[in-house]
Amino acid sequence: MAATGSQYGAFIEKLILKAPSSSSSSSSSSSSQELPLNGLTFAVKDVFDVDGYVTGFGNPDWARTHSAATSTAPAITALLRAGATCVGKTVLDEMAYGVSGENKHYGTPTNPCAPDRVPGGSSSGSAVAVGAGIVDFSLGTDTGGSVRIPASYCGIFGFRPSHGVIETTGVIPMAQSFDTIGWFARDPVLLNQVGRILLQIPRMDPLRPSRVIIAEDCFNLVSLPRNRIIGVLANSLKKLFGGDVTENARLGNYVVNNVPSLKHFRYKDIGDQDYDTESLVSLSYSMRLLVRYELKNNHGEWVRTVNPDFDRRMSERVKGALKTTEKDIEHCHSVKTEFHDALSALLGDCDILAIPTVPGPPPKLQSEALASSKLYRDRSYFSFLSVAALSGFCQVSIPLGTHDGLPVSVSLVAKHGSDGFLLNFVESIYETINEQIEIAEQLIST
Repeated sequence: MAATGSQYGAFIEKLILKAPSSSSSSSSSSSSQELPLNGLTFAVKDVFDVDGYVTGFGNPDWARTHSAATSTAPAITALLRAGATCVGKTVLDEMAYGVSGENKHYGTPTNPCAPDRVPGGSSSGSAVAVGAGIVDFSLGTDTGGSVRIPASYCGIFGFRPSHGVIETTGVIPMAQSFDTIGWFARDPVLLNQVGRILLQIPRMDPLRPSRVIIAEDCFNLVSLPRNRIIGVLANSLKKLFGGDVTENARLGNYVVNNVPSLKHFRYKDIGDQDYDTESLVSLSYSMRLLVRYELKNNHGEWVRTVNPDFDRRMSERVKGALKTTEKDIEHCHSVKTEFHDALSALLGDCDILAIPTVPGPPPKLQSEALASSKLYRDRSYFSFLSVAALSGFCQVSIPLGTHDGLPVSVSLVAKHGSDGFLLNFVESIYETINEQIEIAEQLIST
């Protein structure tokens, strides 16, 4: 089925899905307080099962060769029972294996912040539906960055939870070592509300962070004025908590000294080494190798049997994945374990790591920058994104307004299982962040 032509091209299929009547009483006692998401609408990436609908995985040949789902994913059911209404399935990169959000079969959702730019992928339609105000919130999945990238590019909030804390039953797997269910919202209050439903945690009072560690070597790679990201964040933290809460660190050096297995992936072919984060590039290489290997194990047989019609760039990525062998996979798991332990040692229960989500604005549609520059891919899509993916920690992408008319963001990472703490922190600080964004924009304009 072709994507819906209106509404920014965000949808593959429109539907109306509400909680069963037994779960949502029509009596006057059923108030919005008992149903915290009552009256809100959401959309879901077309990797989530909905009873009676084929889960399309972003490719018509997948939809053609698979039957309709016989049950609905528990994550969707939880939101329906909280009073929300699901209104459609959204566009994604084919097989959720991409970062641009472009799809030759269903069309590319229009980035509401920058129509000539990519929306980011693979959860592109879900991000666009929220960014354009079509729905209140949406569900996506994040394996290597598929919620965080489109959240940044569409100027909204995106949350990747700690790996394994939300049940992924009823979601097509891509790479189980990294797959998470993530979500988008336009404001931190709703982001937190949705998170409490999915995480099954109660409302908590915000806690003061012990430290906010700013990975200065990572921010040195960002192609934006320093005060538009670090300045906004640091000034907000200083106003709320005083000047002693922030601490600068060089994440690349820390990784080199605390992840010994990474030496196996010394990544030589990265062009001019004008920065000192080679260890993060090596992290990203390890992550992507394991993703390709697990993707091949999950779906390689289907690809070989069906020979699906893929976009050219998608076809190249899948062919590369199918060639992956067990060589180095054991080293990937060692890196993953060591990095989790290293980051756990760096961050306590109330510590936060600040990193860029991506290093710059969204590329233009059909840009060869998305395919041709290995260095650009390593920096923007994977080096920063591998931090939460490999550690299994939670991460939130926070919009910071625009610079030169294009969206800007920053990301905060917290220890595995600290999802509620991170969601509450973002909600508590964002009013101050907005104040600092206005100040920063005024300084730049003058």
